Amino acid sequence: MAVVSVQGEDLVVEMEGLDKLWALKSRLTIPLANVRGATVDPGILGEPKGIRAPGTHVPKVITAGTFHHEGEKVFWAVRDAQKAVVVELADETYTRLVVEVDDPRAVVAMVEKATNR
Repeated sequence: MAVVSVQGEDLVVEMEGLDKLWALKSRLTIPLANVRGATVDPGILGEPKGIRAPGTHVPKVITAGTFHHEGEKVFWAVRDAQKAVVVELADETYTRLVVEVDDPRAVVAMVEKATNR
């Protein structure tokens, strides 16, 4: 699971527990100016992931790490699709972050509030 927070002018995504190992990252920091928005998307796990490089993918168990699909680089850290949040980015290494959080609606509201200042 990930903990998403707004710290100053940045969106910070911190991986917890073994998700640090599976995703091969412990923290991502994205300037809020590069965050286009966030949505709750429990159906996202059904979409093609692309080529895993590096990361972990065990169908119906976990998708974590960096995936390349149709020219996009997407960061995944999801086990429970019902808790998936998609953060759309611009001018960043990743085009999207797909992370599992404890309260998806609260995270989306926080991101939307921070980006609509």
